Amino acid sequence: MNHKLSEQEMIEQIDSCTDCGACLDICQTYEATENEAFSPVGRLRAARKVLQGSELSSEEVTGIYNCLKCERCNVVCPLEIDICGIVRRAQHHLVERGIGPLERPNRIMDGIQKLGNAVNGGPSKRWDWLPEEFPKKESDTLLYVGCVGAFSYPEAALSSYLLLKKLGVDFMMLEDEGCCGYLYYYIGRMDLAREHFEKTVERFKQAGIKRIITICAGCYHNFNNWYPELLGERNFEVVHISQLLPNLLKGRKLKKDGREMTYHDPCGLGRLGTGIYDEPREALRLSGVNLVEVEQNRKLGSCCGAMNINNFREISAKVAGSFLDAVKTKAIVTSCSFCLFGLNYGIRKMEKDKKVVYLSEVILDSLK
Repeated sequence: MNHKLSEQEMIEQIDSCTDCGACLDICQTYEATENEAFSPVGRLRAARKVLQGSELSSEEVTGIYNCLKCERCNVVCPLEIDICGIVRRAQHHLVERGIGPLERPNRIMDGIQKLGNAVNGGPSKRWDWLPEEFPKKESDTLLYVGCVGAFSYPEAALSSYLLLKKLGVDFMMLEDEGCCGYLYYYIGRMDLAREHFEKTVERFKQAGIKRIITICAGCYHNFNNWYPELLGERNFEVVHISQLLPNLLKGRKLKKDGREMTYHDPCGLGRLGTGIYDEPREALRLSGVNLVEVEQNRKLGSCCGAMNINNFREISAKVAGSFLDAVKTKAIVTSCSFCLFGLNYGIRKMEKDKKVVYLSEVILDSLK
């Protein structure tokens, strides 16, 4: 997203669109619905009306809100129109006008404020997955588990915790970890995002945190990009666990059984500005995995659809399903705990014979 574009420049970008159709071939919500209002082209037309203060139909509002903001369209646009950035700005306007966000995200935001997480988990159960008492350890490196890892997919949290310990990484955890606040920014509640980000940064500062290791691509993207955007700076380093693994695994004895797996590229690690494609693949290869790629990967990797589950469940299931259909192996590995959520939802709803596991689970298994 180009944060320096003025709204007039955004309107000029919208007007430069030639309806070439490149984005239609890549947009997963358009593929799932065949409705042009739910395509990049349709969203640009609706966003123009938003930016100019015009009224929108209910379908146009829906189109603005069912965008996954995965930026696949940005990658293929020959005119380099910042489609997702424009849609995001339109969402901010809809929030300001009291038209958005939609009902379910409002309920999730209430949950973040009351329970400290985005998945309605009981606060006392956040660390139930730990195999031992909560470690009272001091370090300037924080393992940040995130809401989905702590409550919905504890196997991602547990395997990452055990793997880092086994590889000799010095880290601590915060008992009152809380939510990173991703959803606030994602749906355009910039007021709540700023307030939440400031409180989180202050907590990190008081704990002496200088580096954060994340296991969720959403948490990674949020800390790495949105925190400094809203706060003007970031006084800690952010790394995703996959970035650490290749160096830590070199020279170690690993079980290499040649398992065939397909790697899923999370949007938050790759396309959304950071380009973490090689490290997780290298870690898997070092662990003896035979990687079988889908045709569209890396910059064109499929979104898992998870961000649409709250409001547009059928679209979300179809988005995940189209990726699952492209995968030739039964086993899929991802390096985002939230993508586990999206892909498993697609497996259940679309009745696909696939299994999705978290990166750390595969690596830990190869070390045993």
